[in-house]
Amino acid sequence: MKLLIKNGRLIDPASGLDQTGDLAIAAGRIVSIGSVSADFHASRTIDAGGLVVAPGLVDLAARLREPGHEHEGMLESEMAAAVAGGVTSLVCPPDTDPPLDEPGLVEMLKFRARNLNHAHLYPLGALTRGLAGEAITEMAELTEAGCVGFSQADAPLTDTLVLQRSMQYASTFGYTVWLRPQDAHLGKGVAASGALATRLGLSGVPVIAETIALHVIFELMRVTGARVHLCRLSSAAGIALVRRAKDEGLPVTCDVSANHLHLTDIDIGYFNAAMRLTPPLRQQRDRDAIRAGLADGTVDALVSDHTPVDEDNKNLPFAEAEPGSTGLELLLSLALKWGDEQGLPLTKTLARLTCDPVRVLGESLGSLGSSAGRLVQGGVADLCLFDPAARWTVEPAKFRSQGRHSPFSGYELPGRVAATIVAGQVAFEAPAAL
Repeated sequence: MKLLIKNGRLIDPASGLDQTGDLAIAAGRIVSIGSVSADFHASRTIDAGGLVVAPGLVDLAARLREPGHEHEGMLESEMAAAVAGGVTSLVCPPDTDPPLDEPGLVEMLKFRARNLNHAHLYPLGALTRGLAGEAITEMAELTEAGCVGFSQADAPLTDTLVLQRSMQYASTFGYTVWLRPQDAHLGKGVAASGALATRLGLSGVPVIAETIALHVIFELMRVTGARVHLCRLSSAAGIALVRRAKDEGLPVTCDVSANHLHLTDIDIGYFNAAMRLTPPLRQQRDRDAIRAGLADGTVDALVSDHTPVDEDNKNLPFAEAEPGSTGLELLLSLALKWGDEQGLPLTKTLARLTCDPVRVLGESLGSLGSSAGRLVQGGVADLCLFDPAARWTVEPAKFRSQGRHSPFSGYELPGRVAATIVAGQVAFEAPAAL
């Protein structure tokens, strides 16, 4: 298909491009940006007047729930949710059932995703077999199968020697280790330690659960030389430690979730299970530090932390409810809300969803690395077209995801995806949007 997108506001955060113009696509690639040759004959023309034409979003944390948790999410529904949210590339953690610790499982998942013709899927391999924290997986074989890094997801790894050896192995072959910094013993609570948790009688997770884990990780990085990506930081102290580690020159990157960018522990209200998240929501000073860290570049990427949960596991007393929320379809709007409130230019806001996450992934993207998260002539045509002036109310019942739980239910949010293009094909189109 040859596509011509006319009159759109073309934004490429990587190059600083921000201009009104046309964009032409042929054979799945961008053939011209800004102006289009008169001899380009499109099979379809899209009038993008009033719309932003940006690179497709790259989400570094989205659980698709398959295999093993199909009652909470099927690959079909969650990939459909991704493109409905403008996400054209996503990373899924290895905590499926069984975990992604065998090449065959990874190949099957990637094969299923390719056949859906939706977003590009990049799995993380399990750091240890069965995520049990005891024996290192065959990282080389998992990388050949398509893994872009290695992670324990939220499974505890209490043996520091195993962590050291896995980081040594990863460093030797240039792999990235993805870790969520939380001490396995201090992090067993269900809410952030503080006045609210005490008043509600909820077991607390102190900030030191994050900072102690960060100190351990940084010391092991100094010894092993491993490259580490830190997943879903939640505290002001954690942001400060990462800033110092980056100033030191450690090869570390990090992300935060869109939930923690806007919410605090106060939003738990009267035991609202929709606010049961991992890591737990913290105080306002932590939220403010996260927002500032994302703005100044200490935090490299904003993620949805998409974790669909079914009714039976969510509609329980707060401490018993399964943590997680549906986020793929909210990621863009929550980022725009943050950018507006911080007074940031749109190019900078979108950078945290496009070119910056791609830098985290680095060489693991292979041939897509040179064009993912960017508008590049000759690059793969992964695009998100959205209306920045639109306002909409979050209604979880209308999500394409099987997950129907969101902390933002009833919120009015800015920005609405009009269309998502993946490899030159229209993967999503909002009704009557174009």
